[in-house]
Amino acid sequence: MDKRVQNAAAAVSDIKDNMTLMVGGFGLCGIPENSIAALVDNNIFGLTCISNNAGVDDFGLGLLLQKKQIKKMISSYVGENDEFERQMLSGELEVELIPQGTLAQRCQAAGAGIPAFYTPAGFGTEVAEGKEVRYFNGKPHLMEHAFEADFAIVKAWKGDQNGNLVYKGTARNFNPLMAMAGKITIAEVEELVPLGTLDPNHIHTPGIFVQRIFQGINYEKRIEQKTVLKRTQ
Repeated sequence: MDKRVQNAAAAVSDIKDNMTLMVGGFGLCGIPENSIAALVDNNIFGLTCISNNAGVDDFGLGLLLQKKQIKKMISSYVGENDEFERQMLSGELEVELIPQGTLAQRCQAAGAGIPAFYTPAGFGTEVAEGKEVRYFNGKPHLMEHAFEADFAIVKAWKGDQNGNLVYKGTARNFNPLMAMAGKITIAEVEELVPLGTLDPNHIHTPGIFVQRIFQGINYEKRIEQKTVLKRTQ
């Protein structure tokens, strides 16, 4: 049951070219910084990445984009990355844009063993091209398939050696859904605590979904867009 590995390099050591990865986080919140850096160092190419967004130019998944290690992005929001935009418009990067709720549900369906589901989101747009349409209560719905990912890489606040995870604040976004959905789930945590430390009632991801866990280091936790109120007299 002890799922601890030494570090990010050990955790991602068997991720190879042309694999499909789920990468947790929302914007720059709750992203697996250490694991992404290890993938950059390993010079893996041809990746398909499923993520809410593509990071920014010099942080998060943007680091993999800089080295052109990603061949396809499956995302719901990509507006903060100039290199992403350049690669998409030039045809260097394949992009599948998905409504955010559909992205979340395709992750959840994969974790629950549901191969497909119907949703009204995207009907009548480019999202609907080539997809089966059925009517429920007179309303058109698109059939969407669950994701199939070789690995899910997530970030949590605390975890134990069995892989039980607790997320903090808004980092509890796509991470729990993706942790359930990968064939192999890698979790990096800020604090790796002794077994029995975590309150069972407060565990967000049970360890049965996690195959590898390590304690990360040197988290930058960058704010994507810092907005503050102007001080008034």
